[in-house]
Amino acid sequence: MAHPPLDLPLSKEKLDEINAHLNTLTPEEILQWALDHLPGLYQTTAFGLTGLVAIDMLSKLTSNPPPLIFLDTLYHFPETYELVEDVKTKYNVPMHVYKPAGCDDVKDLEQKYGEKLWETDEDTYDFVVKVEPARRAYEELGVKAVITGRRASQGGDRASLQPLEIDSTGLLKLNPLFQWNFALVEWYINENKVPRNKLLDQGYRSVGDWHSTAKVAEGQDERAGRWAGREKTECGLHKDYFAMKAQAKAAVPA
Repeated sequence: MAHPPLDLPLSKEKLDEINAHLNTLTPEEILQWALDHLPGLYQTTAFGLTGLVAIDMLSKLTSNPPPLIFLDTLYHFPETYELVEDVKTKYNVPMHVYKPAGCDDVKDLEQKYGEKLWETDEDTYDFVVKVEPARRAYEELGVKAVITGRRASQGGDRASLQPLEIDSTGLLKLNPLFQWNFALVEWYINENKVPRNKLLDQGYRSVGDWHSTAKVAEGQDERAGRWAGREKTECGLHKDYFAMKAQAKAAVPA
């Protein structure tokens, strides 16, 4: 039975009503609701554990899963690129890869912005390698809603996460595993033989770019290895787009 897609933009009242409903559902039920109701649905993923759980769940719910958007920052670990190929092979899901504008490799990026931009201007780095490519993907592909791998138990800015959010650009963000903790995610991955990043067997818990990812000590928060020692919990994708854009524009001369 076909369901009508949601009328956008959503009012705050409608969003609250939807979240009250989604809060009572399992991740699989939330994903099924999204398949039924969300227009222009894609999944953005860096192939972290939670995103992989969502990919696996979707493969069991539909033969036509939402396409994946992978933001290739050019600084991923070799193990991450290997995992991308494993996921393509196992799930045969359409995948769109977006890189920093006008850059095919690290050499191009460093020629344009200098070496170690993440050290000299972290916000501009985030905008160039993640925020702008994501925005370009959304515009070119007609994306209206994205599935994310964010969870409240990851702490930081995510502690008060709701299942469905709307960002400053009007993009809908669905967080189907928002209530799960790391142990549940890991259980699902093992139980369902989901491909995973080999770095997770070497003491890493949350894997990003090689230059800002460290191993996590026993008992530490799972995202403690991301941007360790810095007052930072998000990569820019989940910050205000317009503020990030204005800041990057001011920092990088045209």
